[in-house]
Amino acid sequence: MRTVNVGVIGVGAMGYNHARVYHKLENANLVAVSDVSEKTLKKVCKKYDTKGYTDIEELLKNPEIEVVSVCVPTTLHHSIVMKAIEYGKHVLVEKPIAFTLDEAEEMIAAAKEKGVLLGTGHVERFNPALQKAKELIEQDVIGDIVSISAKRVGPFPPRIQDVGVTIDLAIHDLDVMYYLFDEEVQQVFGSMSSILDQCEHEDHAEIMVCFANEGTGMLEVNWLTPYKKREIEITGTDGIISVDYIEQSIDVYGKFAQDIQIVHEEPLKEELSSFLNSVVNNERPVISGEDGLNALKMVIAAKMSSEKHKPISFDELRD
Repeated sequence: MRTVNVGVIGVGAMGYNHARVYHKLENANLVAVSDVSEKTLKKVCKKYDTKGYTDIEELLKNPEIEVVSVCVPTTLHHSIVMKAIEYGKHVLVEKPIAFTLDEAEEMIAAAKEKGVLLGTGHVERFNPALQKAKELIEQDVIGDIVSISAKRVGPFPPRIQDVGVTIDLAIHDLDVMYYLFDEEVQQVFGSMSSILDQCEHEDHAEIMVCFANEGTGMLEVNWLTPYKKREIEITGTDGIISVDYIEQSIDVYGKFAQDIQIVHEEPLKEELSSFLNSVVNNERPVISGEDGLNALKMVIAAKMSSEKHKPISFDELRD
């Protein structure tokens, strides 16, 4: 197994976890991290015995580093990912891939031109319970999927100031719905607004997605609930699968009802290891830049729908 030299750009909440996991992975060597906060940088460098740079370009100039995780605020994704690609690094960028569709498309095109891999960090796809649900669906345990309903709610995180709940949280379940249905999106309908004084963007949303073969996805997401809930229920013609992301548990109901045992794993560990394997084997990442773009389209369509009070198709996103 080849060890891949990696760097992490932005070691706040999510980036810290990337550094932590890379430090533990057998197929990774954490060479350096970068952050604008010297205090944060010193803490991470000391804990994980790695180099630190306040200047991102100094990290990117390091010829030893082959892969970088980009874990900065969403509005900075484009500029930093483009710079990393320019230096020939393979990039795993945290969700959402970018702030706008134009930015995402430019990043994807640049990676292809440079011959580097671009992956998007949609970590829920690596949750063992969801992986098991996907397996059961492919085994036709619940028949054809009719609808998927999800709830992702919890308290407001003060550290997030640049985006609203739709692009921060809803994007997880919208991506998962697309993954489970494995069909093209026809229309998205969204209703959202802001209630909290401390939140400049929308803090709650209800979203409906219509897929190609008349399947429907429904999502409730907010920063208003005093406790975290991360659940998804998949209804098929022959049964139902319920997944609890936090507990990593799954229940199956129907004529093939069964007790499902899940081997718990950290989804982020599985995600980072998967991306490194893609680099080693020069294979398309499990969640590519194109997948990240698709999820972003769903989010932007939901926001546009809420503004225009009508369903939105992907074709309308450029209008």
